[in-house]
Amino acid sequence: MKYFLIIICLFFYCKTKGQDTINQKRFTTTIAVTSGLYIGTMTGLYQTWYKEIPSSNFHFFNDFNQWNYMDKIGHSMTSYYIGLAGYSTLKWCGVSEKKSVWFGGMFGTFFLTTVEIFDGFSSNWGFSGSDLASNVIGSGIFVSQQLAWKEQRIVLKYSFYQSEYAQLRPNTLGSNLREQLLKDYNGQTYWLSFNISSLAKIENSFPKWLNLAVGYGAEGLIGGTTNTYWSGNQLYDYSTISRRKQLFLSLDADLTKIKTKNRVLKTLFTTFGFIKVPFPSLVWEESNGIKLLPIQ
Repeated sequence: MKYFLIIICLFFYCKTKGQDTINQKRFTTTIAVTSGLYIGTMTGLYQTWYKEIPSSNFHFFNDFNQWNYMDKIGHSMTSYYIGLAGYSTLKWCGVSEKKSVWFGGMFGTFFLTTVEIFDGFSSNWGFSGSDLASNVIGSGIFVSQQLAWKEQRIVLKYSFYQSEYAQLRPNTLGSNLREQLLKDYNGQTYWLSFNISSLAKIENSFPKWLNLAVGYGAEGLIGGTTNTYWSGNQLYDYSTISRRKQLFLSLDADLTKIKTKNRVLKTLFTTFGFIKVPFPSLVWEESNGIKLLPIQ
């Protein structure tokens, strides 16, 4: 909550300094909605991740090599999209472009610092410097593009399928779809989606929405660093399952660049723009080489 109050103070700084023309009604609405989202999100996260885990004194933990770096990329993507939302909201309130980029764009880092503090007081984890660095990278991807191009030409995206591995350790990887979307790194793929038209400055009839996407994923992850773990007095040994990194190459669609006058479609395209649109993909998998997937 301490960090959230700092964020609110930054909002007020945006409101009172400089030549911004602040819409008071929108600004007040933003404060109320942001407060509610913050409290609701942190409450839900605590119930999903931390409720069953014993607390401890605040401590640090080096988890850089866990989960084949999937959780680090997830942190960056979350920070990126919270920054995008923060920027858009401040612009909607009448804050200047530069302040919206910096204060809104860095909102993800401030927001996710709360999660790092939760980890710091959890006996199973600890405050992770690499998580914090990943949050800053995600914010940096947004801020740097907005400053350089005043648009996002390279977008972080996400795709998911329900993997066969979650059932082997449901307490950690998720016992249902809602939990697995967050917890099961085996089913997640994170993408950098490059807008071809804007990056190559292609005009005329070339589709403005067409992107080239590079993805990263992993499979065979039962635990953070190994596939054996203790639960109570019983040892679970899945060491025969190989832990594999994956690289993907595919096409994608930037839904926000599809022109439409329909407000419902515009809202849908903006809301679900973080999801990678399925296309045939080439995948390189550690130990298994290259293959073509019909859809990914």
